[in-house]
Amino acid sequence: MKHLFILPLMLFALHITAWAQNPITPSNTIKINEGDTPEDIIRKAAHVVPTPNQYEYKKLEFTGFVHFGPNTFTRMEWGNGMEDPKIFDLQNLDTDQWCRAMKAAGMKLVVFTAKHHDGFVLWQSRYTEHGIMSSPFREGKGDVLKELSASCQKYGLKLGVYLSPADLYQIENPEGLYGNLSKYSMRTIPRAVEGRPFSNKTTFEFEVDDYNEYFLNQLFELLTEYGPVHEVWFDGAHPKRKGGQKYNYPAWKKLIRTLAPEAVIFGREDVRWCGNESGGTRKTEWDIVPLPGDPKQMLKFPDMHGDIGSREKLMDAKYLHYLPAETNTSIREGWFYRDETSQKVRNADDVFDIYERSVGGNSTFLLNIPPNRDGLFSPEDVAVLEETGNRIRETYGNDLLQGATDPAEMLDNDELSFVDASEFNNQLIVELPQTVTVNRFVLMEAIATHSQRIEEHALDAMVEGQWKEIASGTTVGYKKILRFPTVSTDKFRIRILKSRLNATLSKVSAHYYKSRPPQITMSRNATGEVTLAPKADDFGWKSHGIDATGNLNADMEIRYTLDGSTPSKTSAIYDSPIKVKSGEVKARAFSSDQAGSETSVRFGLLKNNWQLVNASSSKEGFEAGKAFDDQASTYWQSDNTSVHPHSVSIDLGTVQSLTGFAYTPQTQHKEGMMELGSIYTSKKGKKWKKVTSFEFGNLINDPVKRTKAFDKPLKTRYIKIVSERGAGGSNSVAVAELDFFVD
Repeated sequence: MKHLFILPLMLFALHITAWAQNPITPSNTIKINEGDTPEDIIRKAAHVVPTPNQYEYKKLEFTGFVHFGPNTFTRMEWGNGMEDPKIFDLQNLDTDQWCRAMKAAGMKLVVFTAKHHDGFVLWQSRYTEHGIMSSPFREGKGDVLKELSASCQKYGLKLGVYLSPADLYQIENPEGLYGNLSKYSMRTIPRAVEGRPFSNKTTFEFEVDDYNEYFLNQLFELLTEYGPVHEVWFDGAHPKRKGGQKYNYPAWKKLIRTLAPEAVIFGREDVRWCGNESGGTRKTEWDIVPLPGDPKQMLKFPDMHGDIGSREKLMDAKYLHYLPAETNTSIREGWFYRDETSQKVRNADDVFDIYERSVGGNSTFLLNIPPNRDGLFSPEDVAVLEETGNRIRETYGNDLLQGATDPAEMLDNDELSFVDASEFNNQLIVELPQTVTVNRFVLMEAIATHSQRIEEHALDAMVEGQWKEIASGTTVGYKKILRFPTVSTDKFRIRILKSRLNATLSKVSAHYYKSRPPQITMSRNATGEVTLAPKADDFGWKSHGIDATGNLNADMEIRYTLDGSTPSKTSAIYDSPIKVKSGEVKARAFSSDQAGSETSVRFGLLKNNWQLVNASSSKEGFEAGKAFDDQASTYWQSDNTSVHPHSVSIDLGTVQSLTGFAYTPQTQHKEGMMELGSIYTSKKGKKWKKVTSFEFGNLINDPVKRTKAFDKPLKTRYIKIVSERGAGGSNSVAVAELDFFVD
């Protein structure tokens, strides 16, 4: 047995010796050689580091995106390229207001759509008339990018530019350059234009076709006349192709590297797309990714989804490359502004949650804020940005590890100092001179010098004399924000459970997020089970499906009452659906130090035994039974071929003594709001007697549940609701839910 054990030890020792004799120089890209073992590949992965530009980009953390152009005025997401420039009827512009709002949010850079897919340019380009120079703005003399650049410098924001390679104007225009089958020839960039010389005298010679020359000329303008550019943003959208047009990316890259030496290029070898536009993030986010070829020579970089950098994935690589993710999404439903009413805006909970998941999940957060037709960020958008910024500063502006002194290298403010976790047996203890109350903990690896190596980790707190695990995770990278229920302690232990070679930490910090208990919503199913839950954001554009409220409020508990009293910290805790046949339920959310607002819902009779007796004719798919199916998202809608009155009659199953009723309108459109009506009762459901009437006002502007209390109880089994007048002159009736109350 001893001899069998000696051979593996000897081989391992030889391998370690070989590693020592062949040290790996940290690099942005490392080639995988034929014959490399899995151990060799992992060792190489542990030496892939960001370029200086990539490292500075990671430090930006939170950045802004601004989509603006003809689509703002046509209310389209994508234009067709044939819009008349006069449609860009901008009367006012305040880029200072944009930058103030982004600065308040904590953003450090703004990417501007200088040209979207429609081809309309928002600066005074020498090379086209399809743009702001042909619009009414500033009598054709305006330059949105110039004003934004000045505002960025004023408020200390870096500038990035989005120049869409796709160009529908150049495709659709009979004299357009995109796909015109022009021959490749040597051309000088920039092409000289009489009367408009460049102050930057750099020139380039490229063998390109007409469209690539056009694109390079415009790129030269953007990179030389609007101040330092720190990000050039390309996407892969191709709304329409023509003539087999190809992009000469190597020429573009040479121009960018020469004229904007501090810029990263999004969509190519510097920064990658996260894989969605909704704000979704991965729990495991690797910046070291496998590639099938040398990234310096690749013309196209694939979208990456799911597991992109695990040990298993690295085994198939030809090259290992540092390629960080950018999580991009919009504050509004859509990239461009449409309106103030139907286009919903993300709430601050959602934006702050995305911030913590993206920035705190080793990604950069790029949030789009589209200006409105007044040239401003809308007030609701600004309010969300300001609230998000307040939360970031309130939470992360105060490091609760102040006073701890060891290990010093990860507690100081030197981003390049670090602790080698292996020297502490991969268990680093931070002890404080006082007890602190925390629910956030930040870890940062020394990625600039030692790459991203941590694969699994855990955080413990000393509680009542015992170590208690309070959080765990996988990758760390530039930054990991651990979120957990509030704990009070004076000692933390960071455990590195798995890593690629020896793990390093350059910075750790502890923080407290002041919870904002959410509003509670209630719903009841057909059997009477009432479910209580935090109110979900009704933002419906490309939903990421992640529970922001739950993420932000790990300490939250819901308490409720059934006797009409206000819920308190001593009321019943909600942990499963409550059986309620009828009556009022009140509920509130509580955190460790705050109480949310009260929600009160009066539930009517159970509807599981109700039967439809009769109803006016219905639109297909909107049958009358949906008026009492306990689902407010579905509704009955009568047809509009006849005028009022419309009616629906119901068998309640048994005789009931009704004290009132509630009408919930549908909210999908304005048609069918029941403004004026009457209630009838019947002994057998055949002969009807009018017993009362009702009138509900302002339904179109405020389509919420309305109630009507009866002057005296109505003892009946059969009841009919008659709609005699629809709001706004509607000829139909629509009902999401009908409810009837008893004492």
